Amino acid sequence: LMISLLLLKHMYDLGDETVIQAWVQNPYFQYFSGETTFQWEPPIDPSDLVHFRNRIGERGLEKVFKMSIELHGDSVKKEIVIADTTVQEKNITYPTDVKLYVKIIKKCNKIAGAESVMQRQRYTRVVKSLLLQQRFRNHPKNYKKARNAERKLKTIAGRLIRELERKLSEEKRQYYSEQLSLFHKVLNQQKSDTHKIYSLHEPETLCISKGKEHKRYEFGTKASCLLTKDSGVIVGALDCNNLFDGHTLDAAIDQYERLHNKKMKEIIGDRGYRGKRKIKDVTITIPRKEKGLTPYQKRKIRSKFKRRASIEPTIGHLKSDNRLGRNYYKGKAGDTINILLAAIGFNLRKWMRKIPFLRLCRNLVIKNLYLYKYFVEQVNIPVGNLCPVGTF
Repeated sequence: LMISLLLLKHMYDLGDETVIQAWVQNPYFQYFSGETTFQWEPPIDPSDLVHFRNRIGERGLEKVFKMSIELHGDSVKKEIVIADTTVQEKNITYPTDVKLYVKIIKKCNKIAGAESVMQRQRYTRVVKSLLLQQRFRNHPKNYKKARNAERKLKTIAGRLIRELERKLSEEKRQYYSEQLSLFHKVLNQQKSDTHKIYSLHEPETLCISKGKEHKRYEFGTKASCLLTKDSGVIVGALDCNNLFDGHTLDAAIDQYERLHNKKMKEIIGDRGYRGKRKIKDVTITIPRKEKGLTPYQKRKIRSKFKRRASIEPTIGHLKSDNRLGRNYYKGKAGDTINILLAAIGFNLRKWMRKIPFLRLCRNLVIKNLYLYKYFVEQVNIPVGNLCPVGTF
C-alpha cells in the first residue's frame, strides 16, 4: 500500500495529501494498491508517507527503481547509455539578505516565546516599516533608503540573537546551539563567500549556475540521469551535489552496475563531460573534432549525438510530470529520494503506455485465429495461401 501510494504520487504529480484524496475517489488507484473491494475511507494519514520514505531510504527505493527498469524486459539490456545532468530545485524562494534577516528575527521571537524569555523589544512594527522601505530598491531614488533599512534589519537580528544567548539557560543554549550558530553564519557571510546559507529550513541548498539565459541561477542540487540509447528508459538516477558533470560518472557507473549486475560499454554525453575519454573501462563519447574519419564513421558518430538529444525532453517530462522540477522533501536524504521516485514514476508511465498497444495486438491475434479457422474449415482454402497465425 505504501509503495503504491508513493508510485501514484510521482506518476501523476500529486502531493502527500492529494494522493490520499485521489485514492479514495479512484477505484483504479485502489486496485493498483491491491484492494479487492472499493474503500470509502482514507487508508492512512498523509504524514505516514513521510515516515515511510525516511524509513526505507535510498536503499529501499533503489529496489523499487530496479523493478521499474526490469518491467521493460530486454529493451533495457543494452550496453550503450545516454547521460545528462539537471538541477532539482529546493522548495525555497529566491534568497535575499533581507528575507533571511527577517526570518531570523521571527525565529528569535518564536524561541523567546517558547522559553518565556522577557525581551526588551520584539521589533514587530519596526520590521514591518523597514520591509516597506525595500520596495523598488533597484530604483536609483530608492536604493540608499533600502540599503539603510537592510543594515537596520541586520542590526536588529544580531541584537535579538545576543539577547537570547544571554538570557537562555546553559541547557537551553545547548539545545538551540545549532540554530543559533546558523543565524550567526547568515549574519557573517559575505557576497564572495563559498558554501553560503540560502535558506534557514534548507541550509544544504546550493547555488548552481547552468548558463541558462532565462534562469541564471538555480537553488537546489544537481541530479544525474542515465537513459538507454534506443528504448528511452531511465536506468540510472542519483543526486550528486554540485559536482562537475564529468565527476558524476563514477557514482553513476557504480549505481548502474549495482542495479543491473553487468557493465556498460559506452556513455554518450554532451560537452559538459569533457576531460576523460574512459572511466572504469567505459568509453565516454562527446562531440569533438576527430581527424582521419571516413564518411561512414562520421555519419555513425553524428547519429549517436542526434540520439543523445532525446534525454533533454525526458528531463523536461521528469520536471513537469514527475515532481523533479520542485523538490519538497527535506534534507540531503530528500534530494536522493526525489530523483529516484521521479525516475520510477517516469518508467512506470512509459510502461503503462504500452499496455493499450499490447491489448490491441492480443485482439488482432484472436481475430486472426478466428479467420484462420473459418477459412480452413468453412471455405476450404488451402492453408498455404493464408497468413501465418503469428503475423500480428
